[in-house]
Amino acid sequence: MIANLTMYARPELETAHVQFWASIHDSLAQRGVEAPLKLTQNVWGFEVWEDPTLVLSQTCGMPYRTCLHGHVQIIGTPDYGLEGCPAGYYNSAIIVRADDARASLSEFASARLTYNASHSQSGFAALYNHTKPLDILFSDRVVSGGHLASAKMVAQRQADIASIDAQTWRLISRYEPIAAQLRVLEYTTPTPGLPYITGLQHDPNVIYDAVSEAISMLPAPDATALDLHGLVQIGPAKYLAVPNPPASAAL
Repeated sequence: MIANLTMYARPELETAHVQFWASIHDSLAQRGVEAPLKLTQNVWGFEVWEDPTLVLSQTCGMPYRTCLHGHVQIIGTPDYGLEGCPAGYYNSAIIVRADDARASLSEFASARLTYNASHSQSGFAALYNHTKPLDILFSDRVVSGGHLASAKMVAQRQADIASIDAQTWRLISRYEPIAAQLRVLEYTTPTPGLPYITGLQHDPNVIYDAVSEAISMLPAPDATALDLHGLVQIGPAKYLAVPNPPASAAL
């Protein structure tokens, strides 16, 4: 069995995540669902999402649309209370350097873009869908491997612009000194947030109830640290309706 919560993991949040999983584990046990005692936080991505023993993880909307739909089940979507987004939705902060004088997105058309991965909704698809109507395709690009790495590349002048998951940007703003060197140019249109998923062998409604209960029972400091406001149900159809960039758009 495997479970992990790596999407918004940071050293500062390790204790809160441990407490959160302990609460989920207890709620699952009360419902007869077997789960690992500890989260597996040293692996992530498809290695976890495609594991046949998956109990719970959190994925991104684009991998769900393109690869995981039909192989995993959506449990529910955590609500992080992001400004300008409906419950359970999120968007991307398009960030640039604070001292960059360019004021509009069109002025960055020839700028160097860095993004975490081409299968990322927040880092790539959201920006592509946001800028394509403006005919801005960012021909000069570099893959960073992660949102924090993208932010650091912009701050260190190795790139000029990046699209960062809004919850990740909130955490960067909270914990990373480099945030002072950056600013948000604008935000993308909200889309369904990062859902919790489980394997096909589980009843997602039972796990939804367990996770929802665990969120409601979190001590206030942990809930505040994790920015968890609750769990909402956003059906697969709403995830699948978000358009994917064409394969040719990736590096």
